[in-house]
Amino acid sequence: MTLPFAHVAGVLAPVELLPLLLVGGLYAKRASTLAAKGRPVALWRQLCFAAGLLTIVVALFSPVGHIAEELVIAHMVEHLLLGDVATLLLVLGLTGPLLQPILAIPVFDKLRLLAHPLVAFPLWAINFYVWHIPALYEAAYGTAAAHLLEHSLFVFFGCLMWMPVFGPLPTPRWFTAAWKVGYVIAVRFAGAILGNVLMWSGSVLYPIYAPGERYWGIAPIADQSTAGVVMMVEGTFLGLGLLAWVFFEASREGIEKQRLLDLAHERGVELDAARAQRAVAAGHGERLEKQLLGE
Repeated sequence: MTLPFAHVAGVLAPVELLPLLLVGGLYAKRASTLAAKGRPVALWRQLCFAAGLLTIVVALFSPVGHIAEELVIAHMVEHLLLGDVATLLLVLGLTGPLLQPILAIPVFDKLRLLAHPLVAFPLWAINFYVWHIPALYEAAYGTAAAHLLEHSLFVFFGCLMWMPVFGPLPTPRWFTAAWKVGYVIAVRFAGAILGNVLMWSGSVLYPIYAPGERYWGIAPIADQSTAGVVMMVEGTFLGLGLLAWVFFEASREGIEKQRLLDLAHERGVELDAARAQRAVAAGHGERLEKQLLGE
C-alpha cells in the first residue's frame, strides 16, 4: 500500500511542546550557572537529558504520534518511548546540584518521599496499569486534555520509578546493589505481565482502533498481540542493559569505597565504612577524597 506522506506526518501540539522547551531552558541555565561556579555538570549527563527531551519530541510530534492514534502497536511504541526510554535518560541527566534550587522549596523537598523505592515503584505500576484499562485507555483516545494528562503522568511516574536506581536523591541504607537488581527485575516483570496479556488475550481489548487497523490492513488481534511482543522485546533488552549497568556501578562503587577507606587509613583519619559507601553512592567520592587529603 502506498500512503500519502501527509497521512504519517508529525502532529504539532504546542500545549505539549512548550513545557519541554521550558524544562530544557531551565536545565541549560542551571548547568551554565554551576559551570561558572566551578561545579560543571558532566557532559554525558547533559547529553542524556537532551536525549530524553528529544525522545519525548519524537514520541509525540513525529509520525509515531500520529500513527499511535490508529494502531495499538504504534501507541505502545509511543508509551515505551515516553515512560521507559525518555524518563531513564532524563533521570540519568540529573544531579544533586541541578535539583538544589527546586529542593530548596519546602513543598518540593517534602516530595522526596515519592522517590523512595517502596513508594515510587507502586505509584508507577498503578499509573501504568490504570491507563491500560480499556475504558480509560479509550477515554484518552483523541481527547486532548485526557491524552495530555496521560502523557504527563507517564513521564512523571516514569522518572520517579527510575529515581531510586539512577537518580541523585539519597536512598535508604538498605537499598544496596542487590536490592537495585531486584527492583529492576520487578519493574521489568510488571511490564511483562501486561505484555503477555496483550499477546495472548483472545479478545480485542481496544476496539476503538478498528478504523486505523482497517486502513493499515492489520487484524485487531494481530495488532494487539504485536504490541505485546514489542513491549516484551523492549523490556527484555532494556532490562538486560540496566542490570549490566547496576552490576558495573556496584563494582565501581565497591572499588572506590575501598580506595577511600585505604586512603583514610594511610592518612590516619577515621572513616566509617557506611559514610564512605554513602559518599560514593551519592557521587561525592571525589569530594570526600579532597577532605581526606586536607585540600
